[in-house]
Amino acid sequence: MCPLSIMHSAWQLDLFKFAIHRKVAVAYGASAKRKQIIASGAEYTIINFDGMQIVKDEIIKGGFDLIVIDEASAMKNVQTDRWKTLRDICKHVKGLWMLTGTPAAQSPVDAFGLAKLVNPKGVPQFFGAFRDMVMTPGGPYRWIPKPGAKDIVHKILQPAIRFEKSQCLDLPAVTHVDREAPMSPQQGKYYKQLKSDRLITAGAEEITSVNAAVLLTKLLQLACGAVYTSTGEVVEFDVRNRLHAVKEVIEEATDKVIVFVPFTHVIQMVYEYLTKAGITCEILNGEVSVPRRNAIVADFQGKHNPRVLIVQPKAASHGLTLTAANTIIWYAPVTSVETYLQGNARIDRPGQRNPMTIVHIKGSPVEDKLYKMLRNNISNHAQIVDLYRQELADTA
Repeated sequence: MCPLSIMHSAWQLDLFKFAIHRKVAVAYGASAKRKQIIASGAEYTIINFDGMQIVKDEIIKGGFDLIVIDEASAMKNVQTDRWKTLRDICKHVKGLWMLTGTPAAQSPVDAFGLAKLVNPKGVPQFFGAFRDMVMTPGGPYRWIPKPGAKDIVHKILQPAIRFEKSQCLDLPAVTHVDREAPMSPQQGKYYKQLKSDRLITAGAEEITSVNAAVLLTKLLQLACGAVYTSTGEVVEFDVRNRLHAVKEVIEEATDKVIVFVPFTHVIQMVYEYLTKAGITCEILNGEVSVPRRNAIVADFQGKHNPRVLIVQPKAASHGLTLTAANTIIWYAPVTSVETYLQGNARIDRPGQRNPMTIVHIKGSPVEDKLYKMLRNNISNHAQIVDLYRQELADTA
């Protein structure tokens, strides 16, 4: 069980690499399809967190020996339906492995939900009693960790074992990771319609690198969640999967994060979503004055907050040093190799002391192809034309 964004790009691919002799199934889609996959007898079944609630009874009856929870910090809140579903499922399996590098990232009380699953006899029955063990009131609606809270958290999360990445992986200085954010049914419908409309238009004119890039941009806008009409208006789409994927990466990151978002209206969507989730963030785009821009960068580099910068690539892909971050999220690809490389260079500069991660969020075929071009430094304009034609020809 893992976030939706890494079912294919991480777990399915990794299992294929080291367990090629085993059958792997991904339980995703309509309820009936999930049930059929779970009952297929695959030795490994991969499902997203919210999906397990839909087919809880089928999982319980599926005869599974082991449940593995990736990014287990998603199970920290015992009041959620997600946590209660997992609790019920675990009563019917032999083993539970919970994987996380941040079992108590925000507060010692975050460990309570995990401990109630892996070591229920090691913690009080109720949350309030555990909070009193590790926290002390620091004012109205404010709690401060007690001395020794870390030792208590360590104790209640046993048995446990920790590996540093450097101990088991020969990591490069920069790691590129793909995270999937499937388009919503609404997006999928209009994505196909937009391709169809453009195919009709393209049939009556010569395709050049300029208009190919413009037409590809429309597909990218739709995947991002906001399409600009010919009259300047903005049509918004349901992009919860993509926003959730961004939030997941931020929560997993060990340091600060930069999110590159190509389109102005989408920047505001991301800002509002992260702010509502309690993540401190600032915006850097062409509308920010130079004094304000300098203040934001200084705070990002030297203070605890903001934790996230939401950046319009063309407005801040050159010159800035943002080494307080070691993770970059591309909310969507750009069509310029130079902009992509310069954006990534904001954290790969003197002063960077940590391994860096570049995360590509993708949910459409055109994004997958563009990211491959960007990583391979393919900037030939003819390639943009070919990509456009391939996308129109692809009916998938």
